[in-house]
Amino acid sequence: MRFDVITLFPELFGPFLASGITRRAYASGLVDVRLWNPRDYAEGNYRRVDDRPFGGGPGMVMMAPPLERCLAAIRSDRADAAQSPAPLLLFSPIGAALNHTAVEHWSASAGAVLLCGRYEGIDQRFIDAHVDGQISLGDFVLSGGEIAALALLDAVARLQPGVLNDEGSHQLDSFNPALDGLLDCPHYTRPEEWAGRSVPPELLSGHHARIERWRRDQRLLLTAQQRPDLIASARAAQALGKADEALLTQLKPL
Repeated sequence: MRFDVITLFPELFGPFLASGITRRAYASGLVDVRLWNPRDYAEGNYRRVDDRPFGGGPGMVMMAPPLERCLAAIRSDRADAAQSPAPLLLFSPIGAALNHTAVEHWSASAGAVLLCGRYEGIDQRFIDAHVDGQISLGDFVLSGGEIAALALLDAVARLQPGVLNDEGSHQLDSFNPALDGLLDCPHYTRPEEWAGRSVPPELLSGHHARIERWRRDQRLLLTAQQRPDLIASARAAQALGKADEALLTQLKPL
């Protein structure tokens, strides 16, 4: 798959693409990331990519012409490389929240063009003409779309075959359908005693069924406390058994 990133700050991506376990996905070409600076497609001596907003107000707005020329170059390059056409995604506070379902979709796709906005925003005419979808990390505003793009790339990369040391690792992630959409359970490692705190005895028992029941209970308890909406979704999907419901009935309302 190939992701083309439109960004005024391509230097932010270099360390990320070369670090951590997900670098395997980028180095192997499983996730091909190409960086495009719209300033390279701006005109004039100053290569301007932004201007003051019509109607007044603070800040600057990214201009449509440089972005359109940059997008045209990306589409031409993808066509020359026999890549399938890719949707243009804009990272924006008004976008749909990025979640596990969306990550799984993009991890199985041919990729996309990721547009990282800056300043007060992007000329709406470009958005109306070219943007196919908008994505948000949450109900807050960042200074640009680069952090959101990095989040999507990281989440997609770790789902690719051979990227994680343990192929089954991501199956135990929070929100994964393999866990019925619940949050993950707590994890422990050596030493068995630390700062007066012990590892739960169930994890030291060596009894597989007991360990799995403890982990399931912890997932249920944590999800009910922190994300009760996910419990409702699991019930709607008929993913909870009698033992699950019996545990949940013992919980006191927060």
